[in-house]
Amino acid sequence: MHYFKAHKFPILFIISSLLFYMAFAYDLQRTDTVKLISLYAALFFFYYKILQFEKGNLKLLFCFGILSRLVFIVAIPNLSQDFYRFLWDGQLINNGINPYLHTPEELIASGESLFPTAQQLYKAMGALSAGHYSNYPPLSQLFYYLSSFFGQQNIMGSIIFLRLSLIAADVGILIIAQKILTLLGQDKHKAYWYFLNPFICIELVGNLHFEGLMLLFFLLGIYLLLERKWTGSAIAVALSIATKLIPLLFLPVLLRLLAKGTKAMKTKNKVNMQHWNFLRPLGYYSLTIAVAVATFIPFLSSELVQKYLGTIGLWFHNFEFNASFYYLIREIGFLYKGYNIIDLAGLKMAVVVLVFILLISVIRKNEKPNIVMSTMLFAITFYLAFTTTLHPWYVATPLLLCVFTNYKFPVVWSFIVALSYLAYSQPNFEENPWILTLEYLVLYGCFIKEVYLKQPILRHL
Repeated sequence: MHYFKAHKFPILFIISSLLFYMAFAYDLQRTDTVKLISLYAALFFFYYKILQFEKGNLKLLFCFGILSRLVFIVAIPNLSQDFYRFLWDGQLINNGINPYLHTPEELIASGESLFPTAQQLYKAMGALSAGHYSNYPPLSQLFYYLSSFFGQQNIMGSIIFLRLSLIAADVGILIIAQKILTLLGQDKHKAYWYFLNPFICIELVGNLHFEGLMLLFFLLGIYLLLERKWTGSAIAVALSIATKLIPLLFLPVLLRLLAKGTKAMKTKNKVNMQHWNFLRPLGYYSLTIAVAVATFIPFLSSELVQKYLGTIGLWFHNFEFNASFYYLIREIGFLYKGYNIIDLAGLKMAVVVLVFILLISVIRKNEKPNIVMSTMLFAITFYLAFTTTLHPWYVATPLLLCVFTNYKFPVVWSFIVALSYLAYSQPNFEENPWILTLEYLVLYGCFIKEVYLKQPILRHL
C-alpha cells in the first residue's frame, strides 16, 4: 500500500497505457485516423511521464516494457499488411520454392497447388506486394520460414512465433544498449527511450517489422567492436545486413574506429596516426560482406542477382511515400519538366547521401565511440531525409542510435511520423501536403534546435 501511494501516478499511467495498447491492438482500424492519433498521443504522454517519474526504477520499467509487448501477442497487425508477405515467403520456403524468383501473382496465375493459406495470404498482402519479387534478405527469410514451420499452416501460430521473436530481440537490444551505455559512461536508463517507446511496441512488435532483429545484430556488432572483438563484430554486423540492408550505410562510419589501435597513443589529445592499423578495416569489411553474401547461398540461382537488385532498385525509381526533400525536388521537376522525375532524382539523391556519409566518416573524429554514435545518427537521418519512401518503422534506427547521444529529436520523430497514417484514410492512399509539411516542420525544427542551436528538447527524459 505504501508503494502504491509513493508511485500512484506512474502506476496509473502504466495501467492506462496497457488499456490503451489493448484498444490499439484489438479495436482499431488504420482508416480511423482520429482514434489512431488520439491513442498514439495518449501513449506517448504516458511514456514521457513514466520515464520522468521512474527513470531510476529499472525493474518497473522493464516489466512495463514486457507487458506492453505481450498485450499484442494474439493481435492481427492493423497498421500494415506486410506481414502477410512475410508469411507467404515463409510458406514458399517451407514448400521448397525460392521466394526471390517468383512474384505471388505469377504463382497464383500458374494454377499450381501451393499451400492451404495461399489464396488468403495473396489477397490480404495487397496488389503492390503481390506484383513484385521479395526484397527481404535471407536472415529475415529464415524467420519467416521458421514461423511457417512452427505455425503449421496456421496464420495466428505464425504471427505468435514472429512476435515472440521480436520481443526477444527487443530484450536483447535493451541488454546490449545498457552495456554500451556503461562503456560510454552514460546512464543505463537511457536505453528505455527505445524500449518503452510506444512507436517500437506498435510498429515492431505489434506490426511485425523486422527492424528489431536487424538492430539487435547491429548493436551486438557495435558492442563487440567497442570490446575490440573484431571477428565477432563483423559477423554480427553481417547478420544485421542479412536481415535488413540499412546497416550497409554505417560501414564507412566505422573506418576510423576500426583503424585506431587497441591502445591508441595520444600526443596533446591527438591520436597518433602512426599507431593506426589500416589493414584491420579491410579485413573487417571483407569478412562482413563475405558473411552477408554467404547468407544468400541457399537461394542461389542464375536469376537471383538480377531479380533481387531489380526489386531493390524500385525504392529509388518507383516507390514514394512520406518523403520530405524528395517531394520538394519532385515538385520542381513537375514545374520545369512537366512529369515525375523520380527515375532521375532517386538515383542522384542516393549518390548525394553516399557522398555525405563518406565525408562525415572521414571528417568527424570517429575514432571516439561517442562521436561514432552521433555520426551514425546523422548518417541515417540524412538518408531518411532524402529517401523517396519513408515508412514509419524506418524511424526505429535513428531512435535507437539517439539513445547513445544527447539528441532526442528522433523521439519526437517517432511520435510525429504517425501522421503519415492519415494517408490511409484517403482514396488511393493520397497524402495531404499540409500534413506532410506539419510533420517535417516539427521534425526539422527539433533537429535545428538540438544540433545547431544546442538547445535541449524533452529535458526530463
